[in-house]
Amino acid sequence: MNVVIIGCGVVGAAIAYELSLAKGLKITVLDKQPPAQASTGAALGVLMSIISHKIKGKAWQMRQTSIQRYESLIPELEELTNRKIPFNRQGILMLLTGNADPPLERGVGGISEWEKLSEIRHSQGYQLEIWDAVKLKKICPQVDETQIIGAIYSPQDRQLDPTALTLAFVEAAQHNGVTFKFGVNVLGMTPPPLTASREGGEKFCQQMETTEGKIAADWFVVAAGLGSSPLSAQLHQMIDIRPVLGQALHLRLGHSLGNPDFQPVITGNDVHIVPVGGGDYWVGATVEFSTNGSHEILPNKEQLESVKQQAIAFCPDLANATTIRTWSGLRPRPEGRPAPIIEKLSGFSNVLLATGHYRNGVLLAPATAYAIREMIIS
Repeated sequence: MNVVIIGCGVVGAAIAYELSLAKGLKITVLDKQPPAQASTGAALGVLMSIISHKIKGKAWQMRQTSIQRYESLIPELEELTNRKIPFNRQGILMLLTGNADPPLERGVGGISEWEKLSEIRHSQGYQLEIWDAVKLKKICPQVDETQIIGAIYSPQDRQLDPTALTLAFVEAAQHNGVTFKFGVNVLGMTPPPLTASREGGEKFCQQMETTEGKIAADWFVVAAGLGSSPLSAQLHQMIDIRPVLGQALHLRLGHSLGNPDFQPVITGNDVHIVPVGGGDYWVGATVEFSTNGSHEILPNKEQLESVKQQAIAFCPDLANATTIRTWSGLRPRPEGRPAPIIEKLSGFSNVLLATGHYRNGVLLAPATAYAIREMIIS
């Protein structure tokens, strides 16, 4: 079977690699840009799975599938490509302030929401530790405990470099026979004839027009993030995905915060402090919506400065750091429905959507790839 994947961010690249492990598929990946651009290139790669409040249903199952898969996936890709993928296995530490939601204090019944979640995770085979301010200060002296009432430590959550991961997916998929074509635009997905399939009158998209000519396929997988909306519109099935801008900073401190042998991701109030080695830290990210309905969102300097100041409030030593660079990217957020969108395009038997992951594209990439593989090889 011929499979065409449109989009080579982390999700499209993960799908390409996962499908390359199956026999009997000829896979082509198209993107108008080089790999790992757009939202992937702007992501911080924080994999908040165990520490999330999703405990059942599809939302939790996808998180669990991905966090488990990453443990084998990273060494698998590194061995196949001889690339190093920065992968922080020291967990995520969530700082709780006085207005934390949910609060650390016990409520009705004498148990806090965090204790409930910890018990659920234990039953699922995971750890989730509740630290008071004294324990936090002892283990992480870099944290200013004056505004912190405690912390939640998730040792089995992870962080990785999204760009390094995506490039490794691409190289590993190429090694397995996948063809990648960059700098190729999709011009149209309504080529005649659109013939009815055997599945309840659904249409079968036979080919699409690109800047490299027509490409025929048995399956088309749309993993183009914000670019998925215009592609779906060409098939008269508009999927409404809108941009949410995120900004981040790269700070250079020159030495590790706290204990150099214990460098988890520190997060609080939706601000992440991500150790990337050598006394360098990524800090982010803002959440900026369009004010006029436009897809053009200009980065707000005040919001980025606010994120930086929150990070400094958590770890005052960061006030001495130098800003090496700042960057931003647009995240694809589905309008009026939960993220992500992983399903057949309505009315078509062979057009699959794997898009609209919003802030969880890196986290959910392996699970998304599994889901698409199941749809194609059921």
